[in-house]
Amino acid sequence: MRKVVVTGMGVISPIGNSLEEFTRSIKAGKSGIARTTAFDVTNFDAKIAGEVKDFDPDRWIEKKDRRKMARFTQFAVAAADQALRQAGLTAETAPNEEGSRQLKSDPDRTGVVLGNGIGGFEIVSESFQKLLTQGPRRMLPLTIPMMINNEAAGNISMIYGTRGPAFTQVTACSSGTDALGQALDLIRSGRCDVVISGGSESCITPFGFGGFLMLKTLSTIHNDEPEKASRPFDRDRDGFVLGEAAGILILESEDHARGRGAPILAEFAGYGVSADAYHITSPDPTGIGGSKAITGAIKDAGLVPGDIQYYNAHGTSTEINDPTETRMIKGAFGDHAYRLKISSLKSMTGHCVAGSGGMEAITCVLAIQQGFFPPTINLDNPDPECDLDYVPNHVQYGTVNAAASGNLGFGGHNGVVVFKKY
Repeated sequence: MRKVVVTGMGVISPIGNSLEEFTRSIKAGKSGIARTTAFDVTNFDAKIAGEVKDFDPDRWIEKKDRRKMARFTQFAVAAADQALRQAGLTAETAPNEEGSRQLKSDPDRTGVVLGNGIGGFEIVSESFQKLLTQGPRRMLPLTIPMMINNEAAGNISMIYGTRGPAFTQVTACSSGTDALGQALDLIRSGRCDVVISGGSESCITPFGFGGFLMLKTLSTIHNDEPEKASRPFDRDRDGFVLGEAAGILILESEDHARGRGAPILAEFAGYGVSADAYHITSPDPTGIGGSKAITGAIKDAGLVPGDIQYYNAHGTSTEINDPTETRMIKGAFGDHAYRLKISSLKSMTGHCVAGSGGMEAITCVLAIQQGFFPPTINLDNPDPECDLDYVPNHVQYGTVNAAASGNLGFGGHNGVVVFKKY
């Protein structure tokens, strides 16, 4: 079976729009959550979000193309550009200069597999409003291609001229993780040598807020202290904070990467997947489905539970998820669960839906590369049911030879990926 490695990473997030800034923010325990600026939140009980700040799409995307892209696609293109540059698969010129999109790999053997849970919500909202108030002739001409989930993968494929598989994984909040798993299988099977993969999401809109508020999943009691609102595994949590982000990784077969002298950041060693078959929004409270996904990923990586030093949890800061995930981790790791370092990036970024899977996989690779355990901020009063080591409030340092990241999606989807030191 072909070994798969990571050669590049890129991120657009509430805590940084470059890999360097993102890493510094994680180590500093910096919150990216603030009062929402995307729309007027006066009539909403939730008024905060993990918004991407200071994002200038013109740095990465030509204006004629940008006008045809939803926000989540712009994020994905920008993060992919960063990742391809780190991997040495594109020219050294600036992103929009002539020749900068020339890909240094066989386009027929290069794929794009992205995760997206919701699509272009802002496009749906704007066009639907125009439909109701001004009639169908006033709708955005590109409403359909801009709103659909596969838009980001399609645009990246067109920009870089990739002609291998290009598709989108839609499994709600586990979409980004499951996309990585599909990419892993494409390379292992020999269908691709290189895959651009990860997840992207942007749904901070009135429609998005309203929908999640009706499910009673959003935090509403920390509007005046937004940086304290996302508090995974803390007994004072009251719901998740909606975020937006893109995290993209360049995956290659080991032979292909070594053959071109690429920088190898880590081995992408395993993927596990399962379904709860329990409830449309809630995970199985026993955690058995998630445990099976963890166990499957570790076995696929050729490891045993004791080989994992760090686990990046889904960690949404909701009443049901956090204790369920704790049971899930215990079920998979047994006694080792109490020696495992666990944390939730969502304490800093909010819940970025499909964007979370890509960002959290990147976080695992960073932990392996730089030897640190990311903190779970705002963990001041641990929930008695959440009694593991969640690295409260401050970064810790130590050797990380193997790390795993798991995400759970509405519909009972569970996906887990494992990375190893190369």
